[in-house]
Formats: sequence, C-alpha cells, structure tokens
Amino acid sequence: MFLEKIESPADLKKLSLSELTALGDEMRKALIEKNSACGGHLASNLGVVELTIALHYVFNSPVDKIIFDVSHQTYCHKMLTGRSAAFINPDKYSSISGYTCPDESEHDQFSIGHTSTSISLACGYAKARDALGNSENIVAIIGDASLDGGEAFEALNYAGEIEGGLIVVVNDNDMSIPENHGSLCGKLTELRNNNGEIKDNYFKSLGFNYVFVKNGHDVEAVISALQKVKDIKEKVIVHVCTQKGKGYAPAENDREKWHWAHPFNVETGEFISNVPKENYGAICREFLLDKMKRDKKVMVIAASTPLCIGFNAENRAKAGSQFMDVGIAEQNGITIAAAMAKYGCKPVFATNSTFYQRAYDQIEQEMCINKCPATMIVTHASVFGHSNDTHHGLLDMALLGNIPGLKYLAPTNKQEYLAMLDWSIDQNHEPVAIRVPWTGVTYADYEVDKDYTEIRYKETQKGSKVAILALGGFYSLGIQVASVLEDKTGIKPTLINPRFITGVDEECLEELKKNHSTVVTIEDGIIFGGFGSKIAQYYSESSVRVLNCGFSMDIPNRYVPAELMDSNGLTPEKIADKAIAVLKTL
Repeated sequence: MFLEKIESPADLKKLSLSELTALGDEMRKALIEKNSACGGHLASNLGVVELTIALHYVFNSPVDKIIFDVSHQTYCHKMLTGRSAAFINPDKYSSISGYTCPDESEHDQFSIGHTSTSISLACGYAKARDALGNSENIVAIIGDASLDGGEAFEALNYAGEIEGGLIVVVNDNDMSIPENHGSLCGKLTELRNNNGEIKDNYFKSLGFNYVFVKNGHDVEAVISALQKVKDIKEKVIVHVCTQKGKGYAPAENDREKWHWAHPFNVETGEFISNVPKENYGAICREFLLDKMKRDKKVMVIAASTPLCIGFNAENRAKAGSQFMDVGIAEQNGITIAAAMAKYGCKPVFATNSTFYQRAYDQIEQEMCINKCPATMIVTHASVFGHSNDTHHGLLDMALLGNIPGLKYLAPTNKQEYLAMLDWSIDQNHEPVAIRVPWTGVTYADYEVDKDYTEIRYKETQKGSKVAILALGGFYSLGIQVASVLEDKTGIKPTLINPRFITGVDEECLEELKKNHSTVVTIEDGIIFGGFGSKIAQYYSESSVRVLNCGFSMDIPNRYVPAELMDSNGLTPEKIADKAIAVLKTL
C-alpha cells in the first residue's frame, strides 16, 4: 500500500508513474470507504485524484502556495500532506476538518468554505511575493462552476495587474452542485469539445496564457502540463477536464446527488442515513409547484442550491421557465429577484443561511431601499444545519435582522411556515425573508394567522413573573423550559411565539411589564445583534430583567450540535436555572 506511507509531498515525488497510478486507486478507495461511513463531499473529490497527485508531484508545498477554492475538493490534498490516517483508519475519521484548515497543516493556506475566492487570494499572495522580492509559485485551484461567481470574475480581471507569475488551474468537470448555467459554461464546453482550440478563448482575452489537458485522469498528462508552467513569470490558465464522481458508478451517474453524500452502502449506493420523508424542503417544493402552476408570476430562483427547497432535476423540469438557477452567484440572484419584483412578478429566492452573507449589500441596497416585494427563503439556519465554522447557520439573524426595510419572519411549524410563505409571495409592499425552522417538522395546535403585515407576537401560554420568548425552531425548547421552570418554582411562565425577527411588538412588551419581572429570550443564532438583543434594548430603561439565551460568536471549526447547545447553556434545565437565579436577585 502506498497511501499509508505518504507522510508529506516529498514521499510522493519518489514514486514512479505506475506507482502514482496505483496510489490514485488507493485514494479513491479510501474516499469511498470513509465517506460511506461518515458522509462528506464525495463526487468532487473523486474527480480530482490525479490532479491533486500531479500538483504535489510538481510543486513544492508549502513553499509553493497551493490555494484551493471552496475546499470541496481538498480531501485528496489532505491525504498527501500528512493526514492520510484520517482516511484509512476509521478510529481517526473525525480527526480532521472537511475543509482546508491552517491549524491542521502548513500546507493549508486558508480556512475556506465559500466559493470563488481562490484567484483573489492568489492575486494577493502574488502581489505580496513580488513586493518582497520572492519567487515561489502561486497556484490557485478553481472549479468551472466557481468561475461564475462574481469574485472570480473580478479576480481574473485584476490579475492583469500582476507582474510576476500566477498559475490558475481550472478543474472543469462540467458540473456545479446541479448542472452549470450561463454563457461561460458554454465557452468551457466549446473548449472541451475542441481540445482547447477556439477563436474566442475567454482566458486568452483576459491576457492569460492557456494550457489545455483533455484527460485530467491521466496523471502523466497533468504532470506534464504543470511542469510546463512551473516557475512561469507570466499569468497562465491550466484547463484540466475531469469527471465528477470518477471511479464510483453511482456518483458518476448522479453527480448532483453525490456532491455531498450521506453515509451509504458501498455495494448498492443506497444512503443509509434516514432523511425524514416529511421535511421542510419537500413541503416547500410541493407548495411552490402548486403556486407556480396557478400563478405564472411566481418565479423560483436558486444559486446552485435548489435541493435546499426540494427542487431536484425532476421538479426543476416541472417548473420549467418559472425556475431559474443563476449559478454560484447570490449577489446576482438577489438583484435579479429585486428587479423581477419591481416589474410585477413574484420572485422567491432560496439558499442556505451561510450563503446570504455574500449578498448582504444587494439585499440592503437593491432590494430593501427600493422596497421590492421579493421573498427570500433561508434554509439550514440553525445549529442543526451545517456543523462547522464556514457553513453554520447562526449569523443570519444578526445580519438580516438589522436591515432597514426587510421583514424577517421565523415560523415555528408547518402551518405557520406555509401561511407566511403564501402571504409573502402575494403581498406587494415589502421584501420578506423567512427563516425555515431546521429542527424538524412540527404542527400548530392553534389557528395560524394569514397576514403578517403588522408585527404581532403570539402568546400561547398566559402566566406571570417570567415571560419566555422562544423564536422559530427553538419554540419547542421554550415549551420545555416553561415546563421545567414551573416544576422547579411553581411559577407558570408566559410563553410567546415572537414570529418576527425584525422589529419588536411594543404593545406586547409593554403589556408584559404589568406582571412580569423577567423576560427570557431563546434563539437559534448568535446572541450579539440577534433577536434577543432587541428585547434587551427595549427594556433597558425599565426594571424588567432580560436573559438572552443563544450562541456565542465562538463557533468551533467542527462541532456536535447537542454539545454546542450544552456548552452555550441551551438546555431546558440550564435556561430554567438561569431564570431562577435572576428571580432570586429581584
């Protein structure tokens, strides 16, 4: 076995071409075995085995700087840089992050989990290198889908200012998470179909030299191409064509499904982790497809993450021209949605919480200042979403919840979610975001409201002394806290479903002053700048004590949701005990 003997790229350089090929086979087997047990980004990593071997065979990392985009394709890189045990020893499967992480290795240049960044980072490195009189290679690795992100366009344009060498390796697997979209995709297809020889080569038009590798799984061919550009003093694109999912038939045949794989049976290719049949993605999909069928003004916009609302290939086909995917370009998607709303359509934009961060300016400027009545669905916005520091969904309330002109709603159950979604799509006076509860599907035991024009909190249990405002997906936690608090003190607290993240229900908060000394807020997000901070600010000049319960801004590189909740005091017993401690001081 070769892989277990690779402790650094120096060991790789001792192998013959035939041994490198055998190493690639071992790496693919390790990828499949580990991901079958743990889940992870499988298809993208299977496609870059030979490319990663060639990169570390030719270049001298970490002296030469190899900068990966988005990190979805860095498992192979980790195998070759002293971390192979995490892929071949089940006891160490959880010992590393799924993304590049400088704390793990000097070969990881940045912690990166969002896309289209590598060329900008490489430009920064190259400018700094030249300014300091150094000469190492700066190599950016970027996928074809990441090229359509705005920052990648900006960086390719700026690269004309780089005087020294800059190497950009384009890993072209003809795939984003779903299929690619846009004119650039078409140009890459022309290049692939014509062996890199077309009249209007996009990269050459920007001043890059250009090297084409037809078969990115021929390790000798990739090594040869990289050796040609090593130590180059100019800017060059190395366009390498690969196959996403290479070497595992299920991943080759359904590249979208296997972009990120749940644990699976290697022999059958069946996922063995149970995704609940009733989930908010499926619920949203059925609602939207029906709404679109009845109203041609309803348009659904995705940014390469259509599965977050259940729009797989079959359902995208059902939606037809009323569905559009802008690629990994949230800024563009939000601005398109704003314009469509202004024109009179009813756009619904959907993506994960973590990706809204990249479109903050467009939401605040184009959408909110212009009062464009578009709907934004925010998924994975929870400690139970993605559990790492680059993808977690704990910042959105602090970010979106403080944009003037945006109404941010937090449903607690299925009926409330659909009522809010229906109202938002049909209203025509303001932009609305809806934070999908990511804590499992629950049902209302009360008649939900149909109109969310005015900010009104919903009191679900009347009590005294202590009021619990439990927001969105954490409303169920609020129910448990109320029960524990009553058991321990005999005090029946008031329980409130706030529903609104933006603004406050002043009438409700004033009413609470009459017979409540303590208000507890519970939210599935960071405390600072979040929902509870608005309540604390409102009561700051009164005698009402406010206890904010949520997460600190210290988000670990990787975490187990239940453990992070416990360490932040977000259990029924710990919250109740904090409330009791406050009561004792009054």
